[in-house]
Amino acid sequence: SPVSTTVCGLFFQNPVVLAAGTAGYGRELAEVMDLSRVGGLATKAVSVEPRAGAPAPRVTEFRAGMLNAVGLANPGVEAVRTIHLPWLVATCPAVRVLVNVVGNTIDEFASVVGSLDGADGADGFELNVSCPNVEAGGVEFGSDAAVLAGLVSRIRRLTRRPLFVKLSPSLADLVRAARIATDAGADAITLVNTMPGLVIDVQRRRPALGFGGGGVSGGALLPVGVLATWRVRQAIALPILGIGGVASASDALQYMMAGASLVGVGTAALRDPRAPERIIRDLERWCRAEGVARIADAVGTLQWPAIRSLAAPVP
Repeated sequence: SPVSTTVCGLFFQNPVVLAAGTAGYGRELAEVMDLSRVGGLATKAVSVEPRAGAPAPRVTEFRAGMLNAVGLANPGVEAVRTIHLPWLVATCPAVRVLVNVVGNTIDEFASVVGSLDGADGADGFELNVSCPNVEAGGVEFGSDAAVLAGLVSRIRRLTRRPLFVKLSPSLADLVRAARIATDAGADAITLVNTMPGLVIDVQRRRPALGFGGGGVSGGALLPVGVLATWRVRQAIALPILGIGGVASASDALQYMMAGASLVGVGTAALRDPRAPERIIRDLERWCRAEGVARIADAVGTLQWPAIRSLAAPVP
């Protein structure tokens, strides 16, 4: 198939990956979509112990996307290892699985990866470094260079499986964070996580979400993620998993032309579970129409304008 690709030594039957937090552990979506069709699935967050998560309501829509504050609710690493990963292996063995890992400390990240490194079904790990580091006063792991380097290098020593580092678009220097993760041993970068946002219920004069603020996803995030992907691609050679606002093959191709080898679909699949299959089908049609033998040939083909002026600053 022209849309199959190999990233970090893993064969993906197509570049479409269900984004972390939107596909559960696969079972949640099995009745509404054909999971076996997607290239990959990033699991819902996995922590050492089960987490109850944020108070309801956890999700709300706005004109240009969605806001969520789920609070990393999950059943804990033991349930994922003994129940969820075996189900994925048995149900859709061709789908590559990235385990999204969270923790309050570096030790907690290490404990999750150590518990799952030998497990069937964990093809790779995606470190959510947007988590607050409780040992550093709640600062995000990704925003502190030394802590980020320490986290990635610690996990690198624990596993030979592909290691994706998921970065927030709100970091002060996203490119620097990507370079640090690369130097510390990451195999790939996931761009981007959600951006902080607030939706207000004007009738109640209160936040629409039970937690207050939340993470912005959906269409509003598309140009942010595409630009982040292009900027990071200019700085590092690692594969990129581009995520944020993908709802069509055209959206997916924007990420790929900007430099992403894989593309995540999240909010669009929550709105329409058929969206991932439609995107895959339309990518196949695009390859045939454009005479593209391999979808990987489209990666990084963006032609940036040569003429620059003060009115159009370089990102």
